[in-house]
Amino acid sequence: MTTTQTLPRSVAPISSPPPRRRRAPGARLWEASPLTYLALILGSVLSIFPIVWSFIIASRDNGAVYEMPPTPGGELFNNIDRMLANEDAAFVYGLVNSVVVSSVVTISVIFFSTLAGFAFAKLKFRGSNALLLLIILTMMVPTQLGIIPLYLMMVEFGWTGTLQAVIVPFLVQGFGVFMMRQYAMSAISDELIEAARLDGCSTWRVYWNVVLPALRPAAAVLGLLIFMQTWNEFLWPFVVLTPDTPTVQYSLKILSSGPYQTDYVALFAGTALATLPLLVVFIIFGRQIIGGIMEGAVKS
Repeated sequence: MTTTQTLPRSVAPISSPPPRRRRAPGARLWEASPLTYLALILGSVLSIFPIVWSFIIASRDNGAVYEMPPTPGGELFNNIDRMLANEDAAFVYGLVNSVVVSSVVTISVIFFSTLAGFAFAKLKFRGSNALLLLIILTMMVPTQLGIIPLYLMMVEFGWTGTLQAVIVPFLVQGFGVFMMRQYAMSAISDELIEAARLDGCSTWRVYWNVVLPALRPAAAVLGLLIFMQTWNEFLWPFVVLTPDTPTVQYSLKILSSGPYQTDYVALFAGTALATLPLLVVFIIFGRQIIGGIMEGAVKS
């Protein structure tokens, strides 16, 4: 006697769980922890606090400078008018001079640094290693050690008291050349340059159409650093310039040395105005940096 077993008409297949994706060994290094956010918030507050402090003090009168905690007042525009009315400081003239000096130096450093960085990274010529070593050695010598011979040169050229004295010595900087050389070695492939050569491009056209667009993110960083450095430079303009042709830092020095006592609110009002061009330049170059990073991420 045989027995038959009936199976159900439809049996749902047993689905196996999807395989779990394994994380890369260094993936956790890029995960932001609460401590990371706390450190970023603390760093942002410490960075923004001096700027906010300057604007707050600039909006008070001299009797409320030392009050703690500082609270905003309503004297900002009066303090700015009094600061601009100081003929000895010539703040507007110094502001214009700083814009001219910083812009010319920044454009020149970016141009020569990208050009020389491309040559040292991708072109082969005699003495390249020796020249690069010489450029690195110039980075080890601080500007303060060369002030006396540099000042004697300016006297010999008859440039003391003119803007040429604060522009020409800094048109090329070794730090920019070394930075662009290091970035060009990793950002520009030899195959890309060879392809441009096969298309009939000259060395100048390879630089202008191929190398310069690839170096844009690093050039934006370099431009931001050079502009801020030149804008905040005080020692060399104080040595070689005169009150008739000041930069903005020289004008702030004149504001800080009043005949009887320091007008702190006028000084902080000038400091607040002097930071506005830096914020504008940071926004402009910051967009270029972010755009270059996003473009590189899309290509990769």
